Amino acid sequence: MKLLLVEDDESMSRALRLALERRGFEVEVAANGNDALQRLRFATPDLTLLDLTIPGMDGLAVLQKARSHGVAAPILVLTARGAVGDRIQGLNAGADDYLAKPFDLDELEARIRALLRRAQGEPEAALQCGPLRLERESGAFYLGDEILEVTPREQALLKALMAKPGHAVPKERLFRLVFPMESTIQFEAIEVVAYRLRKKLAGSGVALVTLRGLGYLLRAEPAGP
Repeated sequence: MKLLLVEDDESMSRALRLALERRGFEVEVAANGNDALQRLRFATPDLTLLDLTIPGMDGLAVLQKARSHGVAAPILVLTARGAVGDRIQGLNAGADDYLAKPFDLDELEARIRALLRRAQGEPEAALQCGPLRLERESGAFYLGDEILEVTPREQALLKALMAKPGHAVPKERLFRLVFPMESTIQFEAIEVVAYRLRKKLAGSGVALVTLRGLGYLLRAEPAGP
């Protein structure tokens, strides 16, 4: 799959391009808005990763003009603008998804592949761990047939753990996903979110396990006699 990366920070662009190529993508780079719009219109990438703060034409203008010219391929906005209003503005301008910097590479890859599957008409499969299920389409969590009520932070933590059931996910990575762009939050706050989520899962057949020095994992528990 061919990706277009629109990013003017040379070191960030080089590192991200290398990381994505290692994950099997073909990546082209544009460093300004005018070049990005030309490539979107005529090079027809399968998906574009678009930074909003770029020289020349800014990312929102690129997005709006690309859509007005009939560009239908998915566009995922990557930006340091993490406020809700900025996200809404980007989505209203035609973005398919939005990821605030700094982001986790595994999450970025998952979002890229989800957008590509959607563009190709493939249904989004649910993530499952024992009786716990995440419906990708709606973003809702179910325990059996019942909806599991979770806060946005609990949701972010649970999604990261469900992506790798039975495998430890480091606390540092979970903290970045649960508290993006929140520099005033203490690192120990992730333990509070995990504690609340563990209580909600108690007796459900799914356990949130703490691994000292490693992080957390989610695993299905065997059914009782």
